[in-house]
Amino acid sequence: MASGAALLPPLVDLAARSSLHATSFGATLVVAMLLHWVFLGLAARRTRRSVVGWVSLSVLLFPIGSAVALVMLNWLGDEPMPMPAR
Repeated sequence: MASGAALLPPLVDLAARSSLHATSFGATLVVAMLLHWVFLGLAARRTRRSVVGWVSLSVLLFPIGSAVALVMLNWLGDEPMPMPAR
């Protein structure tokens, strides 16, 4: 959250002060984005949905697709789980 806020106009001087600050803020945002996609994949697996399909959809439609995918998985998670094939 702080890394994203540092890129907003009132705090952009902090991020642009040195390349080390800008790099650390960018790296933090990248790690947060990757962890978001991992969480999305875990949510898809828990609801027995296609992990590759949901994660690729959220990557292609980023950032709105990620939020929509999490909402949809939460909504689908309330439905009864399908029985696994034997």
